[in-house]
Amino acid sequence: MIQWESVKHVHMLGICGTAMGAFAGMLHELGYRVTGSDSHPYPPMSTQLHALGIKVFPEYSAANLDEKPDLVIIGNVIRRDNPEARAVIESGVPYLSLPAALSERFLKGNHSIVITGTHGKTTTAAICAWCLVHAGFDPGFLVGGELRNLGKNYRCGKQGYFVIEGDEYDTAFFDKGPKFLHYRPQSAVVTSVEFDHADIYRNIEHVKAAFRQFIQLLPPDGLLAACADYEHVRSLIQFSKTTPHTYGLKSECDYSGYIEETGPEGMRFVVTQGGAPIGNFTTSLVGKHNLLNLIAVTILLSRLGLTSEQIAEGFATFQGVRRRQEVFAEVGGITLVDDFAHHPTAVQLTIDAIRMRFPDRRLWAVFEPRSATSRRNVFQDRFAGAFVGANQVIVADVYRPDQVAEEERFSPQLLAEALQGRGVDARALPSVDDIIDKLVREAVEGDVILIMSNGGFDGIYERLPAALAEARGIEWPPTRKR
Repeated sequence: MIQWESVKHVHMLGICGTAMGAFAGMLHELGYRVTGSDSHPYPPMSTQLHALGIKVFPEYSAANLDEKPDLVIIGNVIRRDNPEARAVIESGVPYLSLPAALSERFLKGNHSIVITGTHGKTTTAAICAWCLVHAGFDPGFLVGGELRNLGKNYRCGKQGYFVIEGDEYDTAFFDKGPKFLHYRPQSAVVTSVEFDHADIYRNIEHVKAAFRQFIQLLPPDGLLAACADYEHVRSLIQFSKTTPHTYGLKSECDYSGYIEETGPEGMRFVVTQGGAPIGNFTTSLVGKHNLLNLIAVTILLSRLGLTSEQIAEGFATFQGVRRRQEVFAEVGGITLVDDFAHHPTAVQLTIDAIRMRFPDRRLWAVFEPRSATSRRNVFQDRFAGAFVGANQVIVADVYRPDQVAEEERFSPQLLAEALQGRGVDARALPSVDDIIDKLVREAVEGDVILIMSNGGFDGIYERLPAALAEARGIEWPPTRKR
């Protein structure tokens, strides 16, 4: 246990990760001196850290510890053979994982609200956090995407509620357990349970074992909202010490809901309890998966004492999360949308949602197999079914293919061929240059281009709108109106 009152200087290895950079900002706000290191620091986190005055070393080295920090936080991107990590261990300087540090410094003594599941946890956590802020609370939170309302993905908050996105990925090289086991849940949402993180988990039973451990952490007087549309969630809630509140659209559940209207501006929807309406809401979000996320937050917040009116105002004013169905450019009548989807279920749900939002427009789906699971062929066949809702599909090359054995590697070409067999115009294109060339030549006014990647995708988010604009003689970036 770290004596935080004696800590003045915190040093962080892997500081440019989304969660690590956010945690650095939180510590900085509380008055700690924060430094960090990363391999070739990269935007946007490097830019944010620089703006905060946080010193970042551009390479890992034992020399980065010369300033003798009181505590070192080691991110889960760091491997055991990292020279700086080895120096930390050999020096005897106290060190923690990010989840352990977060638990000790921010979650202890607070009502920890943990949002977890294979899909939807970032959006659900962000909605929950924003609704609490909008209702006049001062919650802390740390989620995996930037809230557009606040321009960041963290908040220190005051004593009371803390909303945390609970990831099942492993904690650190010295702690191979899931991150969410550190998070002291008092209230929790389990949005879904499916096989993912193929670099960590052997099979679905291995995944379920992790979620079972998490559910068993909830105290008898805690709160569990669980999506019963997923069979593995249904099988796990029996292990809860508290009575679960189930929700879903397919199953008989305590809570459900339905969409009344959708369009480019969002959707109107109703949440029901026992079949009876308990609230009519509007949101800028679209899609059945987002309806499930919003139902979960309705359960959670109503149980915490918020009124239907407070929840409705929170939903109506929520502006979304960066990189989750985010329209990031409009060029010559072509709409460009960014989404983080990288699992077959998420891809299908995202395409369905974009269809709801833009029902009469031709949809391009551009996909980069970049996550640890999507780079492997475990979902080779399932991806074909996930993309059938798009008119045109472009599959990029696997990100860093050398990191996955050839016999285990996902094949973009096989996916394109499978989609062609289903009547979808699909192509596997090896480079972003090729992808941009095709889109510049073939995309027309009225098209929607949905780009799905959980990384930078070789700068396509900046390069594509500029190339579309240049080909059409449009000034880019557009001049801001005064």
